[in-house]
Amino acid sequence: MKVFVIDIDKCSGCHNCQIACKDEHCGNDWMPYALPQPNSGQFWMRVKQKDHGQVPKVRVEYTPWMCMHCDSPACKAAAPDAVQKRDDGLVIIDPAKSKGKREIVDACPYGAIFYNEELDVPQKCTGCAHLVDEGELPHCVDLCATGALRFGEEEDFADEIAAAETFEVNGTGPRVYYLNLPHLFIGGEVWDPKVNEIIEGAKVTLTMPDGTQRIQMTDDFGDFWFRRIDAGNYSLKIEADGFKTIERNSIKLEESLNLGDFPMKAV
Repeated sequence: MKVFVIDIDKCSGCHNCQIACKDEHCGNDWMPYALPQPNSGQFWMRVKQKDHGQVPKVRVEYTPWMCMHCDSPACKAAAPDAVQKRDDGLVIIDPAKSKGKREIVDACPYGAIFYNEELDVPQKCTGCAHLVDEGELPHCVDLCATGALRFGEEEDFADEIAAAETFEVNGTGPRVYYLNLPHLFIGGEVWDPKVNEIIEGAKVTLTMPDGTQRIQMTDDFGDFWFRRIDAGNYSLKIEADGFKTIERNSIKLEESLNLGDFPMKAV
């Protein structure tokens, strides 16, 4: 069974994969897998961008997004005769059998299926099945300049899949695996207002929603970053030799958060 593995740490947001998809499918008829993709209005592969945090602590997340080629596709449940789950795992909407079936678009929980008004068919990523049949890579993978996108046999990626995440929705069983998803962060800066200098090596303890703790030391800019955490209620404690301890409780995290400056008072 084939899978896609996407490493977010390697994605630079260059949009090569998005352009590659257009290059391969716009104006090209790849029956029986797909009719031509429109020049505009559809992105079978697209790069989502999300900005995290507040100035000056900001991170940008790029997430390549496509059909998840699910083990239990909601689109197939909506139109069993028009959607095929191939033996290699790729999910194909039959262009002939799906004509007029708008319910296929509505069924997808990932927003990965589009309706071609001109041709009167639902359309999406095919995994470049026409290329895979020839032993080639999907075009988006082939043109990924950083190696963020990979495609191949599930067993070849076993170790990485064990550490990966998916965007599971309602038991669909997506087969696009993501490494190093950023989730959210909490950050801040610690400094000594008396001498107007940052404090390097201050101990910062973050208490997680489940009661566990993560500890960091402020870096040579006086900064701390707790990355790849999830929404919830947190508390923070900052300790440094010769300074009074600072505590911040009931930090409600919904989006990535720059807590700002923490001036410490000498004991």
